[in-house]
Amino acid sequence: MQNDSPAPSERRAALDDLDHQLLALLRVDARTASATLARKLGVSRGTVTNRIARLEASGVILGYGVQLGHDAQPSLIRAWMSIAVEGDKTRDVVKRLLGEPSIGSLHDTNGRWDLLAEVHAASIGELSEVLERIRKIKGIGNTETSIHLQTFR
Repeated sequence: MQNDSPAPSERRAALDDLDHQLLALLRVDARTASATLARKLGVSRGTVTNRIARLEASGVILGYGVQLGHDAQPSLIRAWMSIAVEGDKTRDVVKRLLGEPSIGSLHDTNGRWDLLAEVHAASIGELSEVLERIRKIKGIGNTETSIHLQTFR
């Protein structure tokens, strides 16, 4: 039997102001009770519950997780690596970077840099090894790395 249902990205409805407000509140604390969200948004709890279900079903909300404070991982070093890709090698470079276990997240960007990678390491020595390994990936033309010192929000 053929599955004719569209992929989540194809089913995604346009988000309205209420959706954006709801998502902003969930980003701050995804564990906020539906009743509290409803009160803050000025709508019914059922509206909040239905909207969250729709946002999940359409792939706008992919999941929920735990964000650890920096004190929970005091020895973890985080750095941001800006990467310039040579020519049309972006797909190859992305594939290689996604296979690198020290990459926490990888973002496509515009401007001077093509990609922005969040790099995690247990020590400065390990960070140096990771950066060297990444710089050797065929298709990477230039990089610039900044160590993450503190998060304010």
